[in-house]
Amino acid sequence: MENIIFNELKVRGYNVDVGVVVMNETDQTGKKIRKQLEIDFVCNKGSKRYYIQSAFAMHDEKKMQQEQRALVNTSDGFKKIIITKDAIAPLYNEEGVLVMSVFDFLLNPDSMDL
Repeated sequence: MENIIFNELKVRGYNVDVGVVVMNETDQTGKKIRKQLEIDFVCNKGSKRYYIQSAFAMHDEKKMQQEQRALVNTSDGFKKIIITKDAIAPLYNEEGVLVMSVFDFLLNPDSMDL
């Protein structure tokens, strides 16, 4: 699915990169841990930027948290999107992340601006 999304973003004229978000956490023993979380696609076109995660399926809240973790820890206000095979209709979740199906993404060229 990632190849399909990448190809569609390129057709739409976006420059596409992989993003990394660095997080500092403390483990159970109090030791500091530095983690790097990957964002599947960082898409730029002019002044527009989108952060996109690709997830084949999100069966439960734990999977949703895993997929959006890097997105919600970015330090800017650009749009964050999760594209999945099993979303029913585009919607914004509690974290402000747009969740949509790959079909909505592919069939609507303006889907990222919903």
